[in-house]
Amino acid sequence: MVQCLFFGRARWWFGLLYGFNYQQKCGLVNVKLKWVKDRSLDSVVAGDRDLRAASFLVSMISSSSIRCCVPIYHLTRRRGQLGLPHDLKLSTFVRRYPSVFLESHVFDSAGSRVPCFGLTHEALELHREELNVVEQNRMDFVNRLCKLLMLTRDWTLPLQTIDQLKWDLGLPYDYQNNLIPHHPELFSLVDLPDDRVGLKLLSWDDELAVSKLQKNAVLQQNKEDIKCGCLAFPIRFTRGFGLKRKCMEWLREWQRLPYTSPYSDASHLDPRTDVSEKRIVGVFHELLHLTIQKKTERKNVSNLRMPLGLPQKFTKVFERHPGIFYISKKNDTQTVVLREAYEHQQLLQRHRLVEIRERFASMLREGLFDRSRGLYKNSACDGLEQERLNDVYDDEMSDNKCISEEESNCNLLSDYDSDEAIHDPC
Repeated sequence: MVQCLFFGRARWWFGLLYGFNYQQKCGLVNVKLKWVKDRSLDSVVAGDRDLRAASFLVSMISSSSIRCCVPIYHLTRRRGQLGLPHDLKLSTFVRRYPSVFLESHVFDSAGSRVPCFGLTHEALELHREELNVVEQNRMDFVNRLCKLLMLTRDWTLPLQTIDQLKWDLGLPYDYQNNLIPHHPELFSLVDLPDDRVGLKLLSWDDELAVSKLQKNAVLQQNKEDIKCGCLAFPIRFTRGFGLKRKCMEWLREWQRLPYTSPYSDASHLDPRTDVSEKRIVGVFHELLHLTIQKKTERKNVSNLRMPLGLPQKFTKVFERHPGIFYISKKNDTQTVVLREAYEHQQLLQRHRLVEIRERFASMLREGLFDRSRGLYKNSACDGLEQERLNDVYDDEMSDNKCISEEESNCNLLSDYDSDEAIHDPC
């Protein structure tokens, strides 16, 4: 009996040792898959840049102490947050959408006209509706922020990094003032070694530390996959995507590899293995599921290597797995889209905030069309507000001088460019 017990334990130990050696010695297979254009997913990305910039401007104007309209130099100071092209004047961009922005002007001490912009009644009403949706789903956004921080090694991210992701996560524009202070039991602002300010999660929540892939496996009752820990990612390819037999065999074997939760410690994994790569794919699969539209610009994640504990060139997984991720090159940037979240161009699980954004995008298109038909007319503030605006302008001029658009054309996100450009397939 003792002999049977010894050999039983020996088999168990060698089984564990074999599994560990398999994970560590199974090197990264050199497979290169081509990039194929997907028009449906490109249409999902088209117009995102203008929509985000216009939405941020609406938030800036509505939160300003100047009720009627805001001088252009106020908005220009925050131009870097908008992500607009460097050669596009902010005033030119705002004037494209007269259905959202109303233009007026004030006179400076020299008698020169200074453009000012306010919001139309329709835009203001839609923005109020958006704020109501955000308030009603406050805990949902808090949980998304918690899960984002839980993906990191130290439960901490620089505020600049979160700012880059706030639009995709659905966080309010001023989340630092209107969201974080309401949850002191969860979040704390900390000073980082590089002199930046970071946001730290104070408590771990085991209920949140379950990935979307694990939840789906439970819902689909994949008991065998759950038991062995070899969860497979949903795969979809662009129509007409030709996959060679060698790549198909590699992908089939890769899907059978052990799945490591993005919320668990992966420091024991060799970064040169397919098992480690599958963990990286799992991290970004989960990160994209935290976004309300299941997509984000590649440059938004390229600076997450250190906080997430990832190896060099980690964003190569987007190119190596085109059946999981699609990289759109619309808007002069690269946007990573989670394929499984879309049926053609339709988002399968729609957040209420997405519906608000779609209505806002429709309002922008309507204004652009009306402007092209020559229906744009300047709107002016009433006399009282105009006089008040002039007083505010004079005070600002005496303190700060007027900052020109050209001098303020600084991009706050320039330090976080993508780690490597994508090359078109031969």
